Amino acid sequence: MDFLPLPDNTARQIIDATTVFNEHRRVKALATTVAGGMYWKRQGDYEYLVRTRPDNKQARIGARSAQTEATYGEFTARKLATESRLKDLATALLEATRLNKAVKAGRTPALVVALLQTLDDAGLGAHFTVVGTHALYAYEAAAGVRIVAGALATQDVDLLWDARKRVQFVSDLGRLDSSMLQVLQRADKTFERKAGQNETAINARGFEVDFLRRQPEGDDPHPFRFSADEDDLWPVQALRASVLTNAPRFTHPVIAATGQMTVMNTIAPAAFVEFKRWMAASAPGRPEPKRRRDQRQADIVAALTAQGLLLPG
Repeated sequence: MDFLPLPDNTARQIIDATTVFNEHRRVKALATTVAGGMYWKRQGDYEYLVRTRPDNKQARIGARSAQTEATYGEFTARKLATESRLKDLATALLEATRLNKAVKAGRTPALVVALLQTLDDAGLGAHFTVVGTHALYAYEAAAGVRIVAGALATQDVDLLWDARKRVQFVSDLGRLDSSMLQVLQRADKTFERKAGQNETAINARGFEVDFLRRQPEGDDPHPFRFSADEDDLWPVQALRASVLTNAPRFTHPVIAATGQMTVMNTIAPAAFVEFKRWMAASAPGRPEPKRRRDQRQADIVAALTAQGLLLPG
């Protein structure tokens, strides 16, 4: 067997932890809508309501009236309730993390979890899709199984950049006033651009992050560097990456051996199977050991879907 069901206590913990994680994620997003505050400002005989933002920007809402007083009251109540709920959920998530580690609920590489969470925290997560071997961690988590270690071993993660959303990406990265490499360094300060491979960041332990993109279509920029920083990364064109770019998405929480959790965005299982079978049979210049692993991974995911453990997407 290339995969085994999880022990009952581990499966229960994953279900419970995922519930807490998803609710924490939802409320955390909700909290951004009430970030900052409101206050009354007086100028002479005139008093008006001001909305403040975390970036110190302010907006005048209107003169004091029954309507603006109601707006102030509703905002204050919603902010207090949201922040209180988020605080309670943060405590629950810490406990879930501890229990995840205790029952060995996860085994997604801790660095991968840290990288994905860093991208999410930076507001860049939607621009990247995990493709390749690491997608198996999301599939096994959703299926409630453990895939054999031999099908998983790898020292790099492939992130597909969505060139279709490049305008929004440039805006989102620009808001951070950072390069893409500097964002990765928030997860591991030892990341640097690999010599001779501008699409790859490598850390002090030899773990690589490869950035891929589809071959140029329409008005796609080519070549494209993530930022104006001369030391930043350039996503590389990959064969048939347009297939992956257009494939349906599959999103699921994953857990590291440390118990930490994050969301992995990858491609739907059916698309993974089709692509891996192409890699095994037709990818030019593919080394034979990698072809065998591609076929094995495709067979594993196909078996999970055939047995009803995983929806094909």
